[in-house]
Amino acid sequence: MKAGVIAVQGDVSEHAAAIREAAAARGVDAEVVEIRESGIVPSCDALLVPGGESTTISGLLADEGIDEEIRAHVADGDPVLATCAGLIVASRDAKDDRVATLDVLDVTVDRNAFGRQADSFEAPLDVTGFDEPFPAVFIRAPVVDEVGEDVTVLARWDGDAVAVRQGPVVATAFHPELTGDSRIHDLAFFSEEAGVGSVDDSESEATA
Repeated sequence: MKAGVIAVQGDVSEHAAAIREAAAARGVDAEVVEIRESGIVPSCDALLVPGGESTTISGLLADEGIDEEIRAHVADGDPVLATCAGLIVASRDAKDDRVATLDVLDVTVDRNAFGRQADSFEAPLDVTGFDEPFPAVFIRAPVVDEVGEDVTVLARWDGDAVAVRQGPVVATAFHPELTGDSRIHDLAFFSEEAGVGSVDDSESEATA
């Protein structure tokens, strides 16, 4: 499996480590590459769009032509994990003309809904399919305020949607890479819904 991390901003190394950890737990060999220019996305089985500043990320993706490659990746049914600002960039509408969204996720978002950097917090989040709460880290986090009919809400905090899935795209308002818990990366890339790098029960028993 080859996973690409958009590396124009954000916690690139932390996401790469989480992908490798999730892959190792599944007995999958994973190569993680950093993406700063066009031409790399088409060779990737999975993509990750990390946090940062959504206006900057979206502009750089457009300038480099990476945006169209990501749209083609999603159209082919290949998985994407978008976190925090990545969620904003992946959305249909960021309600901010400065953000050139990818429109690969039928949601609208409220940027910085949880406040400024000083308002950052960690919360035990109930995520669909997880046996234990996920220790979600929210930093200048957005919320999803409208979801399309094909979008599944995976988690809410204080009534607001903060994790969603639509087809091959999983997006979170929080930073899963800062937790030491790779379950979100596993959900996005290695679960049965993701398809890429996933294993069936017989394979799991064989590698246990």
